[in-house]
Amino acid sequence: MLALVVTGVMGTLYKIITPDGWIAGAFQRSTPAGLAAIGAIGLFSLFFWVARAHAVRGRNRYAGLFVYAFAAVGFMFLARFWIHGAL
Repeated sequence: MLALVVTGVMGTLYKIITPDGWIAGAFQRSTPAGLAAIGAIGLFSLFFWVARAHAVRGRNRYAGLFVYAFAAVGFMFLARFWIHGAL
């Protein structure tokens, strides 16, 4: 389970920052779209940083959801790598 979660997190980061990843794809469409993608990621990160004090009180409520979601994404990345030989 740990290997699937780590694969899910790292695969997601890989797909975001690679030269042919999601952010680069947004910049290929247009510069404002790329800047909007980076701004959305920044706002999303800021939201989680500000909301961390609230998360301490209800930490265990959604922890399982994140673990299983990233495990599912990790399984998807491993299956795609096994079938196609690339992410």
